[in-house]
Formats: sequence, structure tokens, C-alpha cells
Amino acid sequence: MKKMYWGIGLIGAAAALAFGWYAVSPLFNPLKTDEALPESAAPMMAETREMAGTIVGTPGHPSSGTVRIVSADGKQYVRYENLKTINGPDIYVYLSKDLGAREYVELGKVKSTEGNANYEIPAGVDPADYRYVLIWCKQFGVLFNSAEINPA
Repeated sequence: MKKMYWGIGLIGAAAALAFGWYAVSPLFNPLKTDEALPESAAPMMAETREMAGTIVGTPGHPSSGTVRIVSADGKQYVRYENLKTINGPDIYVYLSKDLGAREYVELGKVKSTEGNANYEIPAGVDPADYRYVLIWCKQFGVLFNSAEINPA
């Protein structure tokens, strides 16, 4: 009977180590990118002002940089500039109406945790309808950072 408990303990320890590696290892692997502005990009104007914001981290997720909405060739993009944040498992970029990601549009998996990156906004989505750009961890339902682009 003791052998059975010993085996269960080893399996549990191995599972805990594997999960720990999955959850923590991305923190030590920054993703660096330096994407150029989309060709012929111009700032998207909303109510005579540029939609842009400063990135604000959350406790445990220090972040800095800026976010802008730009348009090029009939498409719109969320553009991160001088982004610096920590990596994490399963992190995505959202346009969101709130900081809890209850009403959002997913723009894709995070390409970069350092540098400049563009995320295309789907056709038919008006960024003026969204207050924030978020980096969100789907796996754990955790906000990494936000930028307010459309103050209420």
C-alpha cells in the first residue's frame, strides 16, 4: 500500500513541476519584435483626436509603452510602440469595453513582449466602441496590462 501512495506522490510532484514550468518559464523568455508601421499608416482620428494610450501594468506584471490605433490601406491596426512587459502563458491582445474582458474583440496571440507590433482590427469593428486595449492571459483569466484609448 505504501508503494501505491509513493507512486501517486511522484505523479503529483511531476505534474506540479510540469505545470510550474508551463506557467513560469515564459517569464524568462521575452519575445522581441520591431514591426514597421503598416504602409501608408496614419493615426486614426476619433472626435478630432488620436486614439492612443499609455500602457499600465498590473501588480506582478510591470509594463510600459504606448498603444495607438492606426489605419492603412483601408484596414485598422492596434499598434504597440516601445512595449515592455513580461511574457506569460496563453497571452492575447484584446480591444475591450472593460478591464475584466467581459466584452471584447480578440486581435490575436501576443507577438512581442518587447518592441513594436501591429495587430489588425477585424473589418466591421469600430475601435471607438472600445475603451481599452488589453494584454490578457486566457489560461488564467488574468489582465497583464491595459491602455485606455477611448476615455469615457
